[in-house]
Amino acid sequence: MTWSIAVAGATGYAGGEVLRLLVNHPEIRIGALTAASSAGSRLGDHHPHLLPLADRIVRPTEAETLAEHDVVVLALPHGASGVITAALEELGTVSGHTPVLIDCGADHRLTSKQVWEAFYGSDYAGAWTYGMPELLRDGEARARAQRVELAATRRIAVPGCNVTAVTLALQPGVAAGLIDPSRLTAVLTVGYSGAGRALKPHLTAAEALGSAQPYAVGGTHRHIPEIIQNLEIAGAATGVTRLSFTPVLVPMSRGILATVTAPLTPALRDLANPQAALRKVWESAYGAIGSGEPLIHLLPEGTWPTTGAVLGSGTATVQVSIDSGADTVVAMCAIDNLGKGTASAAMQSLNLALGLEETTAITTQGVAP
Repeated sequence: MTWSIAVAGATGYAGGEVLRLLVNHPEIRIGALTAASSAGSRLGDHHPHLLPLADRIVRPTEAETLAEHDVVVLALPHGASGVITAALEELGTVSGHTPVLIDCGADHRLTSKQVWEAFYGSDYAGAWTYGMPELLRDGEARARAQRVELAATRRIAVPGCNVTAVTLALQPGVAAGLIDPSRLTAVLTVGYSGAGRALKPHLTAAEALGSAQPYAVGGTHRHIPEIIQNLEIAGAATGVTRLSFTPVLVPMSRGILATVTAPLTPALRDLANPQAALRKVWESAYGAIGSGEPLIHLLPEGTWPTTGAVLGSGTATVQVSIDSGADTVVAMCAIDNLGKGTASAAMQSLNLALGLEETTAITTQGVAP
């Protein structure tokens, strides 16, 4: 069977990366490509690297156009997806057909209306099935429960890219009760594509090259409640998790390196070999490459993640160790923010929803140098 798919927000970075994967998907036929201000232009004017689609004309983002397809990917700014999805639901009520919907924005990630309004300041659109197949649910190995939900859904909320990096770095230790979630610190180096394609002075080469720029400092970043939500699903007690989260833009086009530190719990500190016990927990959650999670690679001990190794791929690399001098666990994760952080997560979740092999059309190989 072949499914038709439309991509709204096709001229942005996330939309372009989704299309790069879809071009090689054997079960997908690419239909309408839509956008707002760039409607009427050639896709090649925005994504010249997508040669098979370069001459396609970008159409306006209208619910009636999107509703004609089996699947719709929404790669729109935060706050824009809810309006479109509501219109698609209304059309579906009349026609009896609503596409599988995948939102790469934030509109359907959070389960709390109150938290959404506090961090986003707009109307709450409701939560959809969370598009992280590897999300641990009360510590369940291999995250089978999340995959079961994705296989049964027609509404998928793709995680935030920073959220993915922090969650994958830390969740095994939270699920096992070996780290204290009440005092977490996450510092992330982030490539500039994570800021989107809109032209802003601080994103120009004159301002960005040779400079590292922190942003959303002091508990203001919108990904904080989503990370806490994930860690509570993994096993942290409700209301206990406290996270100091600082992202820093660095002069690279794509990639995220998350460094997360957390205090050891007494249960870990009192073990004869805390490092071996910690390593065993991460191995249990993610396994070895090729035999565990297909898109998460727990690196050999002593090897640390780098963004260059995952550039252009849907793979996450993870490492964990103990800083005994500081009585602290250090967990790290590297992803491509447009790969595992967005488009590959969308593709992986879509494959599950369609009953396909979950890594179909996702590349696990980075590009080097």
